[in-house]
Amino acid sequence: MFNAEKVKNECVAWIRNFFEENGKGCNAVVGISGGKDSSIAAALCVEALGKDRVIGVLMPQGEQHDIDKAFMLVNHLGIKHYVVNIKDAVDGIINNLPSDIEITAQTLQNIPPRIRMSTLYAVSQSCNGRVCNTCNLSEDWVGYSTRYGDSVGDFSPLSKLTVQEIKQIGYLLGVPKELVDKTPIDGLCGKSDEENLGFTYAELDKYIRTGEIDDPVKKEMIDRKHRMNLFKLELMPVFDSGIPEKA
Repeated sequence: MFNAEKVKNECVAWIRNFFEENGKGCNAVVGISGGKDSSIAAALCVEALGKDRVIGVLMPQGEQHDIDKAFMLVNHLGIKHYVVNIKDAVDGIINNLPSDIEITAQTLQNIPPRIRMSTLYAVSQSCNGRVCNTCNLSEDWVGYSTRYGDSVGDFSPLSKLTVQEIKQIGYLLGVPKELVDKTPIDGLCGKSDEENLGFTYAELDKYIRTGEIDDPVKKEMIDRKHRMNLFKLELMPVFDSGIPEKA
């Protein structure tokens, strides 16, 4: 029932309208990992704005084993791109944390995506840009993103689309099949997304759209992750002083 062409065209129009209202003449700045989400988000921006207004930012942490896929994407689209290695920045934080702090595995996993988002905004503010968020509905549903890392941006073309839907749009846009079908690796601990999650994106996507899932254990797992991570999709709680504002 998913009309990929209709949704793709509507998304392109939405991106154009966003820039008309929130940055006329600005550039779209996209962090390019070589995975399907950043590839398809960048391709949508190119169709909406033209390749001269899209900037790709490659951000390896030291050596990145699949950075060739990121170069494949920027060369395929013909967009300007920069390579910013974040290793020194990540190491600088870790090495300068007080010695009496026990650095957790989660801390080590989440520093790089937060540094990457700082990098994207550094490029964006220096190049008259707006940062493109590349998260999708499937990942957001189960909290598979880093708060104030890859979960943020100035505009988000994919956040209401599942993995299966995004892939269909990618094929329509002519993104290389090798990138659209690339096995998602979280980039944090080296495992595939599905290995970490304990269920497939196909199962998750079907459950999101229809409420149907065959395995009750996986259903409970998805529901629990969704409940636990809803805070990532909300604005931070703010104390209401009750004092009226004149503006």
